[in-house]
Amino acid sequence: MSSTTEQQPTDASTPEAEAAVPARSWREVRPLLARLHFYAGILIAPFLLVAAVTGLLYTFTPQLDRLVYETWLTVDEPGGAVRPLAEQIAAARQAYPEGELASVITPAGPEDTTQVVLSLPELGEKQLTVYVDPYTAQVKGDLVTWFGSTPLSTWLDDLHRNLHLGDFGRLYSETAATWLWVVVLGGLALWLGRARGQRAASARGVLLPDRAAKGVRRTRSWHAVTGVWLALGLLFLSATGMTWSQYAGDRFGQLLDVAKARTPKLNTTLPGALPPAADAPAGEHAEHGGGAATAQAPAEPDPAAFEAALVTARAAGLDGTVTVTPPAKAGKAWTVAQNDNTWPVRYDKVAVDLSKGAGAGTVTARTNWSEYPVLSKLTKLGVQGHMGRLFGLANQLVLAALAIGLTVLTVLGYRMWWQRRPTRADRAARFGKAPARGVWRRLPVTALVLGIPLTVALGWALPVLGVTLAAFLVVDVVTGLVRRGVSTS
Repeated sequence: MSSTTEQQPTDASTPEAEAAVPARSWREVRPLLARLHFYAGILIAPFLLVAAVTGLLYTFTPQLDRLVYETWLTVDEPGGAVRPLAEQIAAARQAYPEGELASVITPAGPEDTTQVVLSLPELGEKQLTVYVDPYTAQVKGDLVTWFGSTPLSTWLDDLHRNLHLGDFGRLYSETAATWLWVVVLGGLALWLGRARGQRAASARGVLLPDRAAKGVRRTRSWHAVTGVWLALGLLFLSATGMTWSQYAGDRFGQLLDVAKARTPKLNTTLPGALPPAADAPAGEHAEHGGGAATAQAPAEPDPAAFEAALVTARAAGLDGTVTVTPPAKAGKAWTVAQNDNTWPVRYDKVAVDLSKGAGAGTVTARTNWSEYPVLSKLTKLGVQGHMGRLFGLANQLVLAALAIGLTVLTVLGYRMWWQRRPTRADRAARFGKAPARGVWRRLPVTALVLGIPLTVALGWALPVLGVTLAAFLVVDVVTGLVRRGVSTS
């Protein structure tokens, strides 16, 4: 919800109005919420609107990928005997001998191709993925991918996360995520606690719009009711969006460290191997495999070794689609990781020792999804749900409804702002006035004692929220001083 939900008094910024300050009361919390909701709606709504539109586009990337890249992603005739993985890899390397063999991703379904991922220095953190028909070992083609994502998915992902503006652009999405919950909760509080004399605070009055209302009251009713129906979903998007944002995500990472709730790391050091002098830290997407090889990487692995690692992992219980990654350094094991993001998810990993030969694979370590810390599980599932992967098409449809609903909320909020504009000849204006200033001075001391430290704490935990809120306050104070100077001149 992105605009004030009730008619507000005119701006009380004159000396006479400020001198007549009534007694402090908890009822003044409501006007303060109305002012915060109004300004957050007016100024943050553009970020929310862009996030909603770009998120709607990204939601259906699986279907778009199938439409655009059908030749690469799917086989011509599914079914029949699958060719050995080693043969598929050999066919890909014969057609694409350049680069280094980074990983292999097995098909997710009977109609999907095998993905042989190659690292090329000129591609940076991106990779060249070769698609092979698992039934014929025929090479279908190649795409430049980003940790498994097609060019189209990567483009839409960047559009939603940073508008193709890099780290600077990420501020837009973090601003939207960190303010969305404030706008939603503020709007709920205003709608549920609206003054007596309006519609009765019954379930019908809360959940259904007032069709008898006219003008701004009708718009407000539709705006608020739409927000009520979407509230849980929007709060979910806000929370999950913040977990991988730039600044709030860093704070969340510190919380995971304190709670010891990080995703368990797979120990890939072989028994008896000397520990390396210093391991390079894993990147944000290290679990996807396919990163550029290091200077310490061993020679090109034998395609038969991929087959042996896969057979060992299957025997250890790793079913579904998996990513097979060779060791990046001497003394390290092969990694086989499940990457099935659809519920029920599969995220088990095993380390496979092939040091005694391609046919003598043994599991030296494993991490099981069932043993992940609860907070780590919730974070992982939340991210997949946010991306529309967790429950397939149903998940995508819910996200689409939320994106469209958030767009409608934003448009209704701006319409309400325009409808509340003064229309008298001597007071005409293009837009409605903001709720009155100075309401914080009428709050109970208890509310200030509790509210100020809480606001500071939220500003630390969510830095973009803190900075933008401070900017709002500065603008508000400067505006008040300017108006005071004009009224006394």
